[in-house]
Amino acid sequence: MENYGFLRVAAASPLTRVGDPLYNASQIMSFARRAEEDGVSVLVTPELGVTGYTCADLFGQDALLLGAEKAVGEIARSTRGMHLTLVVGVPVRVDDRLYNCAAVIRGGTLRALVPKIYLPTYNEFYENRWFSSGEDFLCGRSSGTSPIYDDGKSLVREGFGGSVRYAGSTVNISPDILFRIGHATVAIEVCEDLWTPIPPSSYHALSGAQVILNLSASNEVLSKHEYRKSLVSSQSARTVSAYVYCSCGYGESTQDLVFAGSSLIAENGSILSQSERFSLEGEIIEADVDVDRLKSLRSRQSTFYGVTPSGQRVSSMRNLYSRVDLGEAAPTDFDSSLLRHVEPHPFVPGGDPSEIDRRAREITSIQVLGLATRLEHIGCKKSVIGISGGLDSTLALLITVMAYDRLSRDRKDIIGVTMPGFGTTGRTYNNAVDLMKALGITIREVSIVDAVSQHFSDIGQDPSVHDVTYENCQARERTQILMDISNKEGGIVVGTGDLSELALGWCTYNGDHMSMYGVNSSIPKTLVKYLVKWAAENHFDSPSSEGGRSARDILMDIVDTPISPELTPAAKDGSIAQKTEDLVGPYELHDFFLYNVFRCAYPPRKVLFLARKAFLGKSADASVFVGPEGKSNTYDDQTLRKWLKVFYRRFFSQQFKRSCLPDGPKVGSVTLSPRGDWRMPSDAKNTLWLKDLEEE
Repeated sequence: MENYGFLRVAAASPLTRVGDPLYNASQIMSFARRAEEDGVSVLVTPELGVTGYTCADLFGQDALLLGAEKAVGEIARSTRGMHLTLVVGVPVRVDDRLYNCAAVIRGGTLRALVPKIYLPTYNEFYENRWFSSGEDFLCGRSSGTSPIYDDGKSLVREGFGGSVRYAGSTVNISPDILFRIGHATVAIEVCEDLWTPIPPSSYHALSGAQVILNLSASNEVLSKHEYRKSLVSSQSARTVSAYVYCSCGYGESTQDLVFAGSSLIAENGSILSQSERFSLEGEIIEADVDVDRLKSLRSRQSTFYGVTPSGQRVSSMRNLYSRVDLGEAAPTDFDSSLLRHVEPHPFVPGGDPSEIDRRAREITSIQVLGLATRLEHIGCKKSVIGISGGLDSTLALLITVMAYDRLSRDRKDIIGVTMPGFGTTGRTYNNAVDLMKALGITIREVSIVDAVSQHFSDIGQDPSVHDVTYENCQARERTQILMDISNKEGGIVVGTGDLSELALGWCTYNGDHMSMYGVNSSIPKTLVKYLVKWAAENHFDSPSSEGGRSARDILMDIVDTPISPELTPAAKDGSIAQKTEDLVGPYELHDFFLYNVFRCAYPPRKVLFLARKAFLGKSADASVFVGPEGKSNTYDDQTLRKWLKVFYRRFFSQQFKRSCLPDGPKVGSVTLSPRGDWRMPSDAKNTLWLKDLEEE
């Protein structure tokens, strides 16, 4: 079974009896067996979960400590034959000091102990009354000793952390241990460690850990949960890691506090799964974290592996960690069950209506400010836009109108030019003219039929041959008209082309490919359609200043119009005959490919795997995806594979168009500007990528 770079992790909050280690061990083992059946590789349980966190002065009793050690031995023996790595919380006495530890268990054996460093001493928490800090075992940070590799047989060298005999095993005890599980590197911190200004997990991540585990006992007070979620989310984003947080729940003492069993799994700032709080039953949450994605994001974030606050290079800090190889990850069937949502439309805002509105406003504000700044900087009064009645030119026009409104300029200084040609239909022509009227801009109409016909004659092009020359002559004629009008009026041509067209090269070189400022250059087609609809519903609902249809009605009709360059003659009934998505494929698929290839750097096999989850109806949380248009969109495997091949072929062959793009504002994390975001030789070969797809 292929893991596709994923690792299944889980957090369990079993029922607890305070001071009853054997009962607690039985509850932990029950969840361990369940997790093993689910193909989980790492299961985290709460802080001091073997004894109960709220034992207080009972932690000073030998009976409890010896009972806890016996319970850990029982738990370890129960994991024989399992692929699962189990992490439990237990008090451990080393010499004459007690430590709040995470015990790491794999294959029937205790493999390591990780002590808590930061002990709270405020309000209701008095941990330093019973426990000592794990900083006692941080001697390696000052000694600078070499890393220790523990293969399960050799012992830890003296002078690096420390070693202890516990539950029948001699193991390393240190906060600075990296655990290797298959293709993932895992590290641990305990509860309060996360709440400090520089958590240990920050160092763990800089030393190579992609997955951070946190055993916690966090009580509930009003509004604390939201802060806790933001803390886990932000730390996973700051460290570009997966963060598995597990807190204790029902059964802990409620003498002064209530523990609600809050467990969270986050990845790079996003919450993948969270538990139901205040449950009277034990709970477990599971998620598949994308380790390969985290590795890729880190490798492209040049500041990630930089200099620590003390001025110490990360490369030397890594030598302060010992390493324990826990073996392969659990064999998990990700093909049949992937425990994470795969977003079919990753560029389109989601969430509740207020969040969708906020994100849409932010996107358009970036575009508006970009254009407004450029107009002011060059002292330009007028803007020239080719208006076709299609989505891209419509969004560019709306952004330009909003920019002029922001600058308190007259909309009449926006010159909209409609240029009907051989393929222009009545629907798009009327929408273009009516929209310009409704928005109150200057309207010009310049037919390209005569000029292009003369050009056909000049170059010997047969008008009945509807080839690439037939189409591109029209596109370049339109661009020439716009450029010349802008010269005559002392304005600039506002580009209309979008990110999806640039990725596929679906534009005419030095035709619609060129402008003086491209406001849509980092807006993919799925987002263009969404923004036009959002603008219709939120900004442009007034009737035309000259009577007729309202801007809202026109915009909604444009949203429903098939995407087409209209460069070949219309159908006999006057409808659009040339439909872009019939030729290059559905834009929702290409946008999905674009995001996963360039934001996440996934190989073709993984992109196809994720596309199946998103569009074959096999997502963990939905059988069919409902797209932004309200329609259910599903594609069979053959279709997904076909258009993914087209994507790679077109992307590689069309780089020369992206190498000379005009300026335009960056809006999202995926953009193809050759000046910083995407640099690629125009003659690079796609052989390796297509071969990977063929071998899938």
